[in-house]
Amino acid sequence: MEAGVHELTAGYALDALDAAERSAYEAHLAGCAQCQQELESFWTTTEALAVAASGPAPSPALRDRILADVRAEPPQNVIPLESRRRRAAPVLGAVAAVAAVVALVVGLWASDLSSQLDETRAALERQQAAIQTLVDSEAQDVALQTGEGRLVVDSEGFAVLVIGGLPEAPAGKTYEMWIAPGGDIGSASPAGLFAGGDEIAIEPVEGTVEPGDVVAVTIEVAGGVDVPTSQPIAASAPV
Repeated sequence: MEAGVHELTAGYALDALDAAERSAYEAHLAGCAQCQQELESFWTTTEALAVAASGPAPSPALRDRILADVRAEPPQNVIPLESRRRRAAPVLGAVAAVAAVVALVVGLWASDLSSQLDETRAALERQQAAIQTLVDSEAQDVALQTGEGRLVVDSEGFAVLVIGGLPEAPAGKTYEMWIAPGGDIGSASPAGLFAGGDEIAIEPVEGTVEPGDVVAVTIEVAGGVDVPTSQPIAASAPV
């Protein structure tokens, strides 16, 4: 039992013990200098790594997977009569394992954060381009033949759809914009998605709008489709 209690140090440092294990370990810890030293080493390492990796906390699911991996590690038996150097080896190995696990968490978090930042930056750039188009005195203002609003197209074919009166898309659905060459909705190409529900929606059109094109809006399944599956609920006049 004594060796088994020693093996609980890593789990205690990571707050991964159940109530019975935690009570048994804490009762043992009060009189065991070796476990006190090992626990202090764990906490020093994990606190330093936590400071280095400050930021949004990993998801609960990720934490559960990490704790499961730690519990699956083969136990390190500690023999009290071994020399100081041999006794320190399991401690250093366990600390290294904790460091590797935390480094993995930091790497996953950093990758996810980088992806979120890229998406946010791209969205901001689209909104800035939309604002520049709306205030461009040389941009073409095209009325909507169907729906309430207008289409604004600059000299380079970048367009912004300003549309009102659209309720939030039904569950499992989305609004999808299309660029229809010559007004032919059958050969239209996808030009962006939006959820609706705003009094006035200002949506950058993805793609280049050429003279004679029509920008239309249909209701499609969430995530969008490659070709329209329903009739437009809004459409501009030909550009």
